[in-house]
Amino acid sequence: MLIALKGAPLRRAFFLGLLAGGIYFTGTLYWITRVMALYGGLATPIAMLVNAALIAYLALFPAVFALVVRRLAVAYGRRAFLAVPFVWAATELGRTYIITGFPWVLLGYSQATVLPIAQFASLAGVYGVSMLVTTTSTALAAFATAAPTTATYTRARPLVLTIVLVVGVAAWGSERLATNTLTASGDTIRVGMVQGNVDQGEKMSLQRSTEIFQDYIDKTRQAIAKGAAFVLWPESSTPFIFEEDHDAANRVREVAREAHAAILVGSDQVERGRPNKWFNSAFLVGPDGIVAGVYRKIHLVPFGEYVPLQKLLFFAAPLTEQVGTFSPGTSAELLPVRGHPVSVSICYEVVYPALVRTFVEAGSELLTTITNDAWFGATSAPYQHFEQASMRAIEEGRYMVRSANTGISGIVDPYGRVLARTAINEPAVVVGDVRFVRTTTFYARHGDVLTYGSALLTAALLVAARRRVQ
Repeated sequence: MLIALKGAPLRRAFFLGLLAGGIYFTGTLYWITRVMALYGGLATPIAMLVNAALIAYLALFPAVFALVVRRLAVAYGRRAFLAVPFVWAATELGRTYIITGFPWVLLGYSQATVLPIAQFASLAGVYGVSMLVTTTSTALAAFATAAPTTATYTRARPLVLTIVLVVGVAAWGSERLATNTLTASGDTIRVGMVQGNVDQGEKMSLQRSTEIFQDYIDKTRQAIAKGAAFVLWPESSTPFIFEEDHDAANRVREVAREAHAAILVGSDQVERGRPNKWFNSAFLVGPDGIVAGVYRKIHLVPFGEYVPLQKLLFFAAPLTEQVGTFSPGTSAELLPVRGHPVSVSICYEVVYPALVRTFVEAGSELLTTITNDAWFGATSAPYQHFEQASMRAIEEGRYMVRSANTGISGIVDPYGRVLARTAINEPAVVVGDVRFVRTTTFYARHGDVLTYGSALLTAALLVAARRRVQ
């Protein structure tokens, strides 16, 4: 795209960015059509239309990126290449927050499994890793578009400097991985994750509810038998409302008391009134069988738990009828496990770096996330979701424990190393050791200062470019 922008009029630059964004998001979010058609009650053509609208909206961010880059190129010439990583970071930041935000598959996640490079997230977050990837692409584009008459040294200099930068980051990241200090301190606890592998169509079936619940109880006992002192069930795992089905809830309490273990249960929560208010919640049942804390999901899934711009998107009304309209929680509640504060992100919340950082700022020593990825089926989405959760572990310098209904469940250490991992679409019980970590990373302390600085720099360059052209 950067090469294609050379010499393009501003309007063409915008549409080149829109095309690139359309390809980017069609290739990574194709699975949303299936979710809305199969579980949202929409006819397939309508589901395709709604997904196309989402993709078109998200493609606006690469389009704005292309427009801004071309505008800077008109004003500054080839020096505008220096601004490209900052402009990209600014548009990713916008994608995170504008109209509730949808920061799925940011560019930096492409490095989630390239651990020496991914360590950069402990300093600058996933947006910083995106900037590093963009810097590499920009250096290649600058080399490819240099005039043939340009001296070889001058033409190759940006590329050489970028290679030095990437090698330097990789060397530092490798050293950080080898030092491994975050995994050598803090109290240890054995955790268990229950993966029920319950089909979404069966989850609330009256015929299956007793069997599903018994399976979770049995799998919890299996995890405890393997030494787990803290067991996690997935999001909305109970086929009942935890606070209202006392017989079933008491069985969970009984297991916790017998084993003197904590159990985290995903369940809907309702505040009765006119109208009722529904919350997607996580209940922590303590070793004494008493509910020690409840976390209500703060960041809801658009088109999954509510329909944004509902009057405008009237044709998507069946989605609300199928999934209901949930209310967001209002506080980043931490849950006490063996005297240590633990945070839980429910499903999609884990892709919001600032939200997870809020938990760590509040004192969380262990990150957990519970999700129901049965919606996704056998697509790329469960793998995308797991790798995005893994990046939070690196950013915050915390262990991440993940329980997913149909997978991927697992444990990620503070450096992004996957210690345990299940396959998708099969029942499983996973047990492993993690630590409560108190040491914080630079990112946990300072957040997205580089990214917000990138947004300010982009704005300043645009203002200066206007004056320059005039």
